[in-house]
Amino acid sequence: METQSQVVDRLRSAFLSGVTMPEQFRRTQLTKLMSMIKDNEEQILSALHKDLAKPKFEAIVSEVDMVINELHYAIANFKSWMQPEYVNKSLDCYAVVRGGAEETKALLRNHFDHIFYTGSQAVARTILQAAALNLTPVTLELGGKCPCFIYGRVNIAAAAHRLVWAKFFNMGQSCVAPDYVLCSPATREALLPELRKTLEEFYGKEPQKCPDVSRIVSLRHYTRLMELLGKTKGRVVIGGESNQEDKFIAPTVVVDVLEDDALMQEEIFGPILPILTVESLEDGIALINHKEKPLALYVFSDETSVVDTVLENTSSGGFCSNDGIVHMTLPGLPFGGVGASGWGNYHGRWGFETFSHQRACMLRGWALERLNGLRYPPYTEDKLSWLRWTTSSKTSCSIM
Repeated sequence: METQSQVVDRLRSAFLSGVTMPEQFRRTQLTKLMSMIKDNEEQILSALHKDLAKPKFEAIVSEVDMVINELHYAIANFKSWMQPEYVNKSLDCYAVVRGGAEETKALLRNHFDHIFYTGSQAVARTILQAAALNLTPVTLELGGKCPCFIYGRVNIAAAAHRLVWAKFFNMGQSCVAPDYVLCSPATREALLPELRKTLEEFYGKEPQKCPDVSRIVSLRHYTRLMELLGKTKGRVVIGGESNQEDKFIAPTVVVDVLEDDALMQEEIFGPILPILTVESLEDGIALINHKEKPLALYVFSDETSVVDTVLENTSSGGFCSNDGIVHMTLPGLPFGGVGASGWGNYHGRWGFETFSHQRACMLRGWALERLNGLRYPPYTEDKLSWLRWTTSSKTSCSIM
């Protein structure tokens, strides 16, 4: 059996052979990947249901069709993203290493040209430390506490539907799920009955029996979420039911949550929605800016001035008004974080460029060598004057 080091060396040799460079090879790989997903759709859906009890609809939308759409977009456009080169083809370009934390640490001791990681900030720090030893560039997509700021005039019923869908899709286990809501006290009172109505409309009166409700990914995360609920000083007004054996936590809404609450100290990544109240637009923006920059920021408002003010006075990986999650489904938009929520972008062309190096190349002949004499010693004021003229923005000649 190959060691990790041997696997990395084999993959690097395959890359250096040029096999991955031609357009047709890349097109074939993308097409085969699409076929693999389509051919194994039922197995993918079955695995997701086994792990998370993930509804077929959600699984198809977020795990199958979204990837298929990205593939269609890449296949249609990547020819314009690259300069094709035609070389001989061979095998052994990709490898999958299965394992946990120890296997990952061992893998990171190898020298890579680029590391792409999506997950928690804690693991990302380990990734960065390992990458720093070899000065390896990284792309990190880390999530964070994505706020949903509801302010000003707004269609409360529509806002409740979109908020509930975005928050409880996969039961909140999404890096771009709205993590908490900011709104005025009056908006909160109008929103709560609509949230109750929408949750019952989506998942029924007994959500544990609903086939459209996913389960928590592991007992460890179930325990973490229940501990957060146990520590909060807020008040549970919707949901709160749970079943450890089934790893089930009902869609839960918590009010009277303050900024220093246990629910506000880390990314929730689960079906718990805290609601914080603010008195003004400025107070809401200040609260958002007081926390680490999120992977996504959502604003619900019918007032363009509100949306624009939040957009212009905050920083986040992505931004979406009057909806949630959907911005990341568009391959024409870059997806990635900023600051604590990640570095770098991918999706569409940005994914192609993330794993590419834009190599600056200048190819020269031997013409105009007499002009090159201007840059050679001995230096004179006359040479300097001519050199500055030839390299000015008004000319296109270069002798450097």
